[in-house]
Amino acid sequence: MATKLKIRSKDKVIVLTGKDKGKTGEVVAVFPKENRVKVAGVNMVARHTKPSQANPQGGIIRKEASIHISNVAHIDPKSNKATRVGFKDVKGVKTRVARRSGEKV
Repeated sequence: MATKLKIRSKDKVIVLTGKDKGKTGEVVAVFPKENRVKVAGVNMVARHTKPSQANPQGGIIRKEASIHISNVAHIDPKSNKATRVGFKDVKGVKTRVARRSGEKV
């Protein structure tokens, strides 16, 4: 079952565990049903492709694979460290804020 995720596309995140631990990047895509995200420059995989009309050269193509959402955390805008996300009501508008510093995410 898909749950409501606090990470969205274009968020800046840091990888907490795995082979890319410590790397940062921007979220490219979110897959809520699988609880996974794709982060730019993280979890790169090599795909061996045959030549085709779309790609006449063929060869090895490197691209990002998805990573589980529990392995990434938002980056605090003030301290550039991992933080959780909370919600704050500002003048009747619900906004996402970093728990570490209180800054808007």
